Amino acid sequence: MLVLIAPDKFKETLTASEVARAIAKGVQRAFPGAGVEIVPLGDGGEGTLEALMSAIGGRIEPKMVSGPLGAPVHAPMGRLDDGRVALEVAAASGLTLVPPARRDALRASSRGTGELILAGLDETEPTTAIVGIGGSASTDGGIGAASMAGWRFLDARGHELPAGGGALADLMEIDGTGADPRLAQCSITGATDIDNPLFGGRGAAHVFGPQKGASPEQVTLLDDGLANLADLVERDLGGDPGLAGSAGAGAAGGLGFGLAAFFGARLASGFSVVAEATGLASAIARADVVITGEGRLDAGSLGGKTPIGVARMARGAGVACWAVVGDSEVGHEELRAEGIEHAASLVETVGRERALEDTAAALAETTERLLRRAHGL
Repeated sequence: MLVLIAPDKFKETLTASEVARAIAKGVQRAFPGAGVEIVPLGDGGEGTLEALMSAIGGRIEPKMVSGPLGAPVHAPMGRLDDGRVALEVAAASGLTLVPPARRDALRASSRGTGELILAGLDETEPTTAIVGIGGSASTDGGIGAASMAGWRFLDARGHELPAGGGALADLMEIDGTGADPRLAQCSITGATDIDNPLFGGRGAAHVFGPQKGASPEQVTLLDDGLANLADLVERDLGGDPGLAGSAGAGAAGGLGFGLAAFFGARLASGFSVVAEATGLASAIARADVVITGEGRLDAGSLGGKTPIGVARMARGAGVACWAVVGDSEVGHEELRAEGIEHAASLVETVGRERALEDTAAALAETTERLLRRAHGL
């Protein structure tokens, strides 16, 4: 029996590679003679760069950029062996870079992401880049990143807007005359970890604003600002009127929209981008069973995050798929409908305290129990 282990990270606990190795221990305990293949994955959020580096190879270059609230942070940029540049929004403009008590949904900016993209342009032209769009602290529609590339966002008096999405409601004009000319020579893929539109009930502000520290009143302000940005992109730039409603436009606080509008990026499912780079389809075809997982399965996971993406691919190939997760809010029937035949969570199996204290050991134990149960042992 060949078992393919293809998980995402357990956020703020284990990387995808560490998760995979822990699951492998559980597989080997349950079935000592089983073959194991490991393919760490990502879906556009944290861990995407690691998955690409693991699959393709390359080198990491640390860069100093502006963090979400302006303080400098070190962010990794990958130069892949196939010539592409890869980076993550989460590393430059991420929510985890801001302590919960300091989160400021109105002022947090994506400027660091723009600086990181420009760093990739400095040494190689033309540049083909993959930007993992997920896990941001900001809800600024990408204007912070774009401003670092020479775009100007002006209020009624012709003054540039301050950092953050809270100022978007005052936006009156977009000026692209000073935009970096190298952007026209770039090919950028925005790898999104969600399929939400820019604004509205399923938009960036309403769905993700509260976790970034936004009050109900601030959510409304941010949503109105994103809608205003979309209107002005259409008016001043002749932008696609359907862009704001497209899948992934609301990723990373609307940075998906901003990368498409100001950097010419193509938006794509982050899972699909990583799956192609890692040769996941071929690995699934070789396997007898696939085990996937992530730290938390919830309603957002059903939008195409890693475990569901893996399950759908496995089902298409006629290969059984199981999942081991940290915690789950999704019922077994819903998971079966997506192609996950058996699932187990660390919290249900070993308890929340043990799951958090030694996640790797809990993963191995939970995996072993899952396999024995699934095989009636």
